[in-house]
Amino acid sequence: MSTTKISAEVLDELYSVILSRKGDDPSMSHTANLFSKGVSKIAQKVGEEAVETVIEGVSGSKKELAAESADLLYHLMVLWAERGLKPEDIWALLEGRKGVSGITEKASRPNS
Repeated sequence: MSTTKISAEVLDELYSVILSRKGDDPSMSHTANLFSKGVSKIAQKVGEEAVETVIEGVSGSKKELAAESADLLYHLMVLWAERGLKPEDIWALLEGRKGVSGITEKASRPNS
């Protein structure tokens, strides 16, 4: 099995765990706590983690970049779950972009 497939499985499993925390006691689960605060707070956390990832990408160690990237992916998936977006929706979009130049793909978007 390729690393990509293993990675997608790990992310799919993480998403399932995230979904299972919806409605749980916010005092017992960080994920449930995020859900209890609503989409705006979740989106804010995604932004914070994105900034921390960028900082580590520019001046941090590989280890810290990996840690911040994991945090970013986790919070992004919480946002997806809150908005009813499934990982396979993202995977399908990415699959559809295979073999397409990034410049061409971006130009094909509405309002590009």
